Amino acid sequence: MPHPNTMNAMVTMGHGGPDQTQWRTDWPCPDPAPGDVLVKVGACGLNNTDINTRAGWYSKTVSNPTSGDGHEVVGFEDPSWGGAPISFPRIQGADVCGTIVAVGDGVKTDRVGERIIVDCWLRNENDLTNKGTVGYFGSERNGGFADYTTMPARNALTIHSDLTDAELATFSCSYSTALGMLTRANVTADDTVLVPGASGGVGGAVVQMAKLRGARIIALASDAKHAEVAKLGPDVLLPRAPEDLAAALNDEKITVVADVVGGPAWPGLIDVLERGGRYTCSGAIAGPIVDFDLRTFYLNDLTFTGSTVIDLEVMPELVRLIEAGGVKPALAATYPLEELHKAQDAFGAKSHTGNIVVIP
Repeated sequence: MPHPNTMNAMVTMGHGGPDQTQWRTDWPCPDPAPGDVLVKVGACGLNNTDINTRAGWYSKTVSNPTSGDGHEVVGFEDPSWGGAPISFPRIQGADVCGTIVAVGDGVKTDRVGERIIVDCWLRNENDLTNKGTVGYFGSERNGGFADYTTMPARNALTIHSDLTDAELATFSCSYSTALGMLTRANVTADDTVLVPGASGGVGGAVVQMAKLRGARIIALASDAKHAEVAKLGPDVLLPRAPEDLAAALNDEKITVVADVVGGPAWPGLIDVLERGGRYTCSGAIAGPIVDFDLRTFYLNDLTFTGSTVIDLEVMPELVRLIEAGGVKPALAATYPLEELHKAQDAFGAKSHTGNIVVIP
């Protein structure tokens, strides 16, 4: 399929506030390198990684909650999710749904025309399970906040679905993160899972996919969002931050906490875990520095797992679930790509339930 020499793109020029991301109508349209495909972007979802990387929040010099406004002090040695600098200018945006329009050398031409979503993790072809060598789409290489993007052919996952591009663009980051957490914590039908931040993209996905595993789900969300979160199927809905979480749980036996929130309420999450329970974490939007009592950890035989780079089986399983209708998109709003700043402001305000998507 023909494609233009230039394209529209939102291009991030460096670390800082939203003004570092600029609207360009003359950005060079990429050509697929050997082993790559060129994708016409139909929609691209927003996630915390894009904002955190642009703002420099991942740096250990930053201790306050995640913010899209940038930070006064950013350690330029460790400003990205991987603890290493990234190069600018950079087109961010990981959660692409689109159509393959061209292929590089070594890729079968019959892939042209396929509808795809992205596996965001860029792996070493010769060592796929080595977490130390992975990159992230939209961080270590250009992503989907543009009319067109390229990616390794193995990262372009064919999808057969009646869902819209915008709906499909809600899945890649949030749902794979959630499924990765559940996989890492080995959640089964024997578990009762506590989900802080259940109104967010990842939290809502945890609720859906833990239910598919037969687990009992206790969701925490602000009262104003309870009606929307209830549609995801939790067994119990509680306020976002109960003053006394243990009392609010009313004798529920929590065996797993699946957390992307962190912050001041974190010790209460650990205190309610049953002996032998598991805590899995893939975010800290309320703050990365927490009060950790080692006695609670070791005396209760708890297991803690960080969950960032997903296992190889996660994305194929997610595609199967989408195609079978096992998980539903939670599309909160769409914005034109050129209004990315407005979309990210709405994302940061956390007044929505689900995912926000931009459309080129």
